Amino acid sequence: MKARFATPEEITHWDDLILSNPDRGNVFSSLEYSEIKRLTGYTPLYVVADTVYVTVLEKKTPPLGGFWYLPKGPGVTSSKQLFDVLEALKVLAKRRGIFVIRSESELERAVQPTLERYGLKKAAPIIPNPSTITLDISDSLDDILTGLPQKGRHAIRRAERDGVTIERVKATEANCQLMYTLLSETAEGQFGIRSYNYYKYFWQTFEKAGLGQLFFAKFEGQIVAGAYAMVFGTKSTYKDGASVRKRTAYGASHLLQWNVIEWAKSKGALVHDFCGSPPSDEISNPDHPHYGVGLFKLSFSKQVTDYIGCYDFVISPLSYKAWLKIGERVYRHYYFKATGDYYY
Repeated sequence: MKARFATPEEITHWDDLILSNPDRGNVFSSLEYSEIKRLTGYTPLYVVADTVYVTVLEKKTPPLGGFWYLPKGPGVTSSKQLFDVLEALKVLAKRRGIFVIRSESELERAVQPTLERYGLKKAAPIIPNPSTITLDISDSLDDILTGLPQKGRHAIRRAERDGVTIERVKATEANCQLMYTLLSETAEGQFGIRSYNYYKYFWQTFEKAGLGQLFFAKFEGQIVAGAYAMVFGTKSTYKDGASVRKRTAYGASHLLQWNVIEWAKSKGALVHDFCGSPPSDEISNPDHPHYGVGLFKLSFSKQVTDYIGCYDFVISPLSYKAWLKIGERVYRHYYFKATGDYYY
């Protein structure tokens, strides 16, 4: 297998090429996502490895060289394919002074021992959904609703009876500010979020491409919850969700999510990805930091999938050792100090 950089013509229809990959594509490997990541200091590169199309995000890290990150990629379906693609990428990466390639393919966790035999090194996840919950939405809406767990169905119907309404809105400056305020309140003390400008650019970029939609749930004239979702190929992704801290309407977030599913089906999605949960062996652990998030998503589906997460393919062992020992910590510290945002 040989790798080369994509031509300008290939880049103009990069999303279609990503969707032709063995894994049928991932929204976080899309052209839109790669361009958004320029805000956090990455340089997007587009690589063709035989018939696998790989989105590469590059950061320079002098004096060590630089690293490549493959967001939700490469889009392969086996550990052998993953290793073959990484070996092909190695030739191009070495020419650019890259000391490590961090992959993030959505292979199931069961293949991890094989990856270690190939010499890949386990790394911390970057996109925080190494485990997730999915829902098959290929059936009719009536059948999907009937098949939901009882708790989810009850919450949806209760919210409808109580007068909760859902609106699909444009990602205007005002609406982005409203959504970010909700997100900040939800995240406080629970998880970290990026800057307002990052989220605004994200939401507006995917909306402009016809791939994303912002939703608000209202009760008695007030916004009580918000969500942002994308559809890429036949998969929809629940990217961001938030609600007011003081619950004013039971089931508002459930009805909101149900409307996201309705929208996703209208755009051709067959699978809905709730984009993150505790792993399957921790899903019932009340001490897990994301236990509450998992509970909400389990009210729609019990299908928990564990992926391998991130693995490092080391090109320069000495530079990689220095990166792990001090380089990564230094870069993350000073980047956050300078920008107030996360390095990756």
